[in-house]
Amino acid sequence: MAVHPEGAPCWADAMFTDLEGAKSFYGDVLGWTFAEASTVYGNYTEAYSGGKAVAAVVPPMPGQEGQSQWCLYFAADDAAATAARIRDNGGEVLMEPMQVGDFGTMCLARDPGGVVFGLWQAGTHEGFEAETGQPGAFTWAEVFTREPEKSDAFFPALFGYKAQQMQDDAMDFRVYNLGERPALGRMQMTDDFPPEVQPYINVYFSVQDCDDAVARATKLGGVLRFGPMDTPFGRFAALSDPQGANFSLIDTTRTEGEMPAMTDVD
Repeated sequence: MAVHPEGAPCWADAMFTDLEGAKSFYGDVLGWTFAEASTVYGNYTEAYSGGKAVAAVVPPMPGQEGQSQWCLYFAADDAAATAARIRDNGGEVLMEPMQVGDFGTMCLARDPGGVVFGLWQAGTHEGFEAETGQPGAFTWAEVFTREPEKSDAFFPALFGYKAQQMQDDAMDFRVYNLGERPALGRMQMTDDFPPEVQPYINVYFSVQDCDDAVARATKLGGVLRFGPMDTPFGRFAALSDPQGANFSLIDTTRTEGEMPAMTDVD
């Protein structure tokens, strides 16, 4: 697979205090298998679906214990230059670009509205190997924020996205396109979200049967937050895993309804 273009989601990982518990949960829900933990890199453990890399789990570093959350990484041609653009556009660099052996260079940052994300400048590790929509693979992601105007200014400036607004009075939803392809969604958090829920990027993983996967997840201690429901994009559900990390499941083969009207945003 070619290196992901700059600004495209290219990797996802999460820190879990109970690493074995996370492996058991996602292994049962998504069918993931796991590589041996890399002790050189803090027991970073890659997950595979059909033998292809789809994500990773890792124990928290000392002092970073807390609620787990998935982190989405965007491809960067030059992580240092992208980090400079993050600052120039009002974001914050949480971890300066750091080379990870010959695998690549990573960086962690936060947008002006508080959304944490990562950058990945590929070396030998190019990111997601499985195709979008394959069972167990990353399929989509959405920025959930209480300050959409900040994300709407920041991400297009950072990655050159072109934005489209969904024509729906019931929700404030926008899509950031990279060239001709959707790269990322942006959803305004409403009062339905408790105030203690911080802005975040919600990642979607594909499943063959959303209802069956939700049943497995809840049986294993996951919490169903929304759905399952049918949409023009697929049947999906939003959940939290037993350690509190938010994520969504989607069956993209089961679609219902017309695609929503979208309007280009300057």
